Amino acid sequence: MDAQTCRAQAFKALHERAGAFVIPNPWDAGSAKMLASLGYEALATTSAGYAFSMARPDGGLKLEDTLANVQAIVGASDLPVAVDLENGFADSPEGCAQSILRAAAAGAVGGSIEDATGREEGPIYCFEHAVARVEAAVAAARSLPFPFTLTARAENLLHGKLDIADTLRRLQAFAEAGADVLYAPGLRSAEEVLAVVRAVGPKPVNVLMSGGLKLSVVQLGEMGVKRISVGSAMARAAYGAFYQAAQEIQQHGTFGFADNALPFGQINQMFKN
Repeated sequence: MDAQTCRAQAFKALHERAGAFVIPNPWDAGSAKMLASLGYEALATTSAGYAFSMARPDGGLKLEDTLANVQAIVGASDLPVAVDLENGFADSPEGCAQSILRAAAAGAVGGSIEDATGREEGPIYCFEHAVARVEAAVAAARSLPFPFTLTARAENLLHGKLDIADTLRRLQAFAEAGADVLYAPGLRSAEEVLAVVRAVGPKPVNVLMSGGLKLSVVQLGEMGVKRISVGSAMARAAYGAFYQAAQEIQQHGTFGFADNALPFGQINQMFKN
């Protein structure tokens, strides 16, 4: 059995065992290696975090950028890696399918397709087209020689459409289309989390713990959530500390930030292993 198949089977098993697991979101190979050293069992890329590291806004990546980042992250550890494929970098179902195949070729064993268009004038694909895109992505995933875990995302809540009923309808349709994991980023309350879990169960649900939702791993597990991610939050935390350090020097001429920095020896040794 090759290494990618082993990682794919391990990733699938995480979604099948009892309880919830956290899948943190590295933005580059270095952050991936640090997360692996802490004992996490799988990783998922963050498109926003990686875009920031490339001096671009969220949504400013091309598929080739994302694939290069996936290859680097896969090479940094032995953990399963799922890739944030945004909207598949394509409007068409066929384009989504090709993005899944290319992500797998880059080493990913999972990936997500969202129903956001990336356009301000019409930020969410119509229902029928959104479902067709997931169907095509599922067909591509099933054509692979290993179990590629496909996540389908309903993006209403991130784009000002605070319609939980439509969000649930989309997630249910994506589940029926064959998606392995369902995900609605931007859930605002425990009640909405429970509504998603009930709507698509027994299929696994991913919940984004970032922003206003304040729940623990234990609480989410008790609600039936299977997978917990943090999106760009870790990248923003890292950049926040960097920014505050630079501000301290510029505004106060002091260097107190260094007291909270990881010791040089510790971080250097981490990257020797």
